[in-house]
Amino acid sequence: MTEREQQILDLIRQDPLIPQQELADKLGISRSAIAGHIMHLTQKGHIQGKGYILAPERYALVIGGANMDLCGVADRPLVDGDSTPGSLTASAGGVGRNIADNLARLGSRVEFVSALGDDRWAEQLIESCRLAGVGTEHCLKIAGATTSSYLSLHDSDGEMRLALNDMSLIERLDAEQMERRRGPIDRASVVVLDANLSEDALETLFARPLDAPVLVDPVSRAKAHKLKPFLAQIDTLKPNALEAELLSGHRLDSDEDLPRVADALHQLGVKRVLLSLGSRGAYASDAGQGVRYLPSATDVVNVTGAGDALMAGLAHGRLAGWSFTETVPFALAAARLALATKTTINSTMSEAAVRRLMEKTPC
Repeated sequence: MTEREQQILDLIRQDPLIPQQELADKLGISRSAIAGHIMHLTQKGHIQGKGYILAPERYALVIGGANMDLCGVADRPLVDGDSTPGSLTASAGGVGRNIADNLARLGSRVEFVSALGDDRWAEQLIESCRLAGVGTEHCLKIAGATTSSYLSLHDSDGEMRLALNDMSLIERLDAEQMERRRGPIDRASVVVLDANLSEDALETLFARPLDAPVLVDPVSRAKAHKLKPFLAQIDTLKPNALEAELLSGHRLDSDEDLPRVADALHQLGVKRVLLSLGSRGAYASDAGQGVRYLPSATDVVNVTGAGDALMAGLAHGRLAGWSFTETVPFALAAARLALATKTTINSTMSEAAVRRLMEKTPC
């Protein structure tokens, strides 16, 4: 959709009976140009009939963790047992929230579900979502609770060395709370989950088949095991090597093992797999057709948000109706864009910025 078409749709949503001449006057273009744009919007399915009957807007629903990220980056190599000069930052984070933030910046409509406290950190998280264009009306807000937090310590090369998390609040997003959100879940065009969710929440979510494709980030090896009962209901899985080993039941010692691990996940029901190999690139497999993606030259500033941007790229492509072959290079470029900033979220993230990076350094 072009920027002009989006402007016209926004005006029509405000007043479905607005005349074409009034649209033209508001936008400073001719009535004939408005008629052409409306014809294109009708052909694309955004307008479904006379009187500007609008098609329901497609959106991605992201369900997962939200927390404040406290990040320390050393100016020189870390030494055990000693204090090292560096910089400290606090920013909105959480796997689910980061995916939602990136996904909205890429241009998708996004609704977010998580568990929040009633403190200043919760206010900051909600505000960060608002600024990115992420809806938070379905979040669970818990009186008297402290919002989750995540502390990471990075060496001077940008690699994470240690991390601590206080994320027990997500357990309050239980089976009952998940069932209360069945409406927005069922209406979503794409559902994105992270494995911070409790087993009860996942069981409730997958209790009946979803019409929307489900994309899942296992988060960590310790949390990935919760996904085992539901692999057959997952459209797209984005594991790292350790998570893929756990879920597939096969070791991943070299590139020769990649097809075997991916095939094992397909046998368990996962339709698409994007196996993240960190600095070694990635391996994508769709119905047994695998492609190895070697790493592109990238200035690494901070690796914390790359996986979340990668997942957002996958979800953006799925929502847009792209093929997996089209989506994976885009998602990998989104991850590279995330690597180039000190903060977890690259404020310049957009579909256009990712496309420019793809042209500059193709996968």
